[in-house]
Amino acid sequence: MDERVAVQGFSLADKKAAVIGCGGLGCNIATHLVCAGVGELRLCDFDTVSASNLNRQFLYTVNDIGKAKAALAKARLELISPQTKISVYDKKIEAPADLAFVAGVDALFLAVDNNLARAAAQAFCAETGIPLVNGGVNGFFGTAYLYLPGKTPDLTAAGMLLAENGVMRSVSSTVGVIGALEAHLGIRLFLNDTSSAGKLHVFDGGEIHTLTIKG
Repeated sequence: MDERVAVQGFSLADKKAAVIGCGGLGCNIATHLVCAGVGELRLCDFDTVSASNLNRQFLYTVNDIGKAKAALAKARLELISPQTKISVYDKKIEAPADLAFVAGVDALFLAVDNNLARAAAQAFCAETGIPLVNGGVNGFFGTAYLYLPGKTPDLTAAGMLLAENGVMRSVSSTVGVIGALEAHLGIRLFLNDTSSAGKLHVFDGGEIHTLTIKG
């Protein structure tokens, strides 16, 4: 028996999740999901580890520079949760068709830094009905949002697909907060708690504010 059930009081062994992006946000999201006992996790990333990633991507070390992120994340996460079935997809997300591997999951978690992938995921989820958790970080500011297709306003309405302006900065502590918050929203969803859906969670300078998005 998985000891996490006794500690947490619930089991997520029958839940399937996909995480697109295995950078700072993705490392946090995936780690919290496997620690909570998600039964299946699908990881997607086309990039490799660089030295500049290591301030916030704690699943990797200096010995991993130049190696594929998704495969490394899988290996590290399996050490934490051998019970979780983890698969890897080394691809870039540019259109809804690129997300075919996500079909059948209970939630899709976005951990990307570009609107092309966000728009593709939004379109895919709108068509399939799969819940979508999105997050974004810039310096000491970050946002997280749970979109339920057909039930809540989408990412565009939440202001998460606005024009990308200037250089995005990734502060490790902010990445940790938003990544954990994305996982938290997803775990509550898995437990049939959708009370946070359609609400934009804004982390700004150490405080979290919640804004209800109107469709």
